[in-house]
Amino acid sequence: MLGLFFHAWERRLAAVTKDRIVRPFEWGLDWVSPDGHRAPPHQHLRAWADDCVRDSDAFFGAPPTNDYRFDPAPPEVRRQGEAGTVRFPSALATPHERNNTVSARWFPVATPDGDPRDRRLPAAGAASDPGGRAVVVLPQWNSDAEGHVGLCRLFARTGISALRLTLPYHDERMPPELTRADYIVSSNIARTVQVCRQAVMDARRAVAWLALQGFTRIGIVGTSLGSCLSLLTAAHEPRIRAQALNHVSPWFADVVWRGLSTRHVREGLDGHIDLDTLRDLWRPISPWTYLDRVRDTRTLLVYARYDLTFPVDLSRTLVEEFRRRNLPHEVRLLPCGHYSTGVAPFKYYDGYLLVQFLRRNL
Repeated sequence: MLGLFFHAWERRLAAVTKDRIVRPFEWGLDWVSPDGHRAPPHQHLRAWADDCVRDSDAFFGAPPTNDYRFDPAPPEVRRQGEAGTVRFPSALATPHERNNTVSARWFPVATPDGDPRDRRLPAAGAASDPGGRAVVVLPQWNSDAEGHVGLCRLFARTGISALRLTLPYHDERMPPELTRADYIVSSNIARTVQVCRQAVMDARRAVAWLALQGFTRIGIVGTSLGSCLSLLTAAHEPRIRAQALNHVSPWFADVVWRGLSTRHVREGLDGHIDLDTLRDLWRPISPWTYLDRVRDTRTLLVYARYDLTFPVDLSRTLVEEFRRRNLPHEVRLLPCGHYSTGVAPFKYYDGYLLVQFLRRNL
């Protein structure tokens, strides 16, 4: 009976969004080979995916930059714990110029007098608590500008500074033709890979900014799509000590193919590609591909018992694989669904789990 209740609730919560668009299927070869190609599209993309996975350090590499700009928040915002916004160029240029500047809201731990510590300039050793704890926070797909801000404030109040990243094609990075962040997850095969790759590169530059401030105990936390991107980042960013993954799956393709939130994407895929081929082409952005690379990273795996967006059997498969490979991890099960995780009282329990794990492991 509980399952029926939560599943019905999840469908009602998912139905609130009315602007989902079924977009046409595209291989997206212009995102891979702008100068043309000779092989059939699926073969060309398979060879490209092989190359991406074979040298994933290069694929997700984010060259260092000193082009960070800090915009201080006004006093009334600072009193709520937010010091300002860090902006920097993305390491991957996309056709949409506004998407190529990354923004990240900064929630530092407060000083004893209650004011947030203001690290305005990215200079080594600038942190007022050298070696302090900080996390990069990656929200869920289609999060609005306020998504996870409450969680960031909670981190800061409990001794962990938080840098909340705006994902590609979200919020101020969204071009005017979009109302949703469709370009990061869509029926365009190569574009989905490249934009998720961009998110990982952006997260690595955010970690680099934290390191420039003097932080040495750095973690990452992500929810839903942000969870997948967080694992990919942790697998390629040696400065990350711990990762808290909120809603998990081993394969990117399976969530899109089966999930409640991506039915409109599945409609665009149907008749053009099967699940096995999709899973193969999306290997570069699937957590399963890089599990051995998080052997030295402390991991929290959180999933929801009644999740219809990240089907529960997928989450359990990933948990079991962590166990089989003896990867260091903890597991927590939420007594709710995917959307209802963001509703009281479940959001408070979820936040508690994330904060306590990172406090113990950073």
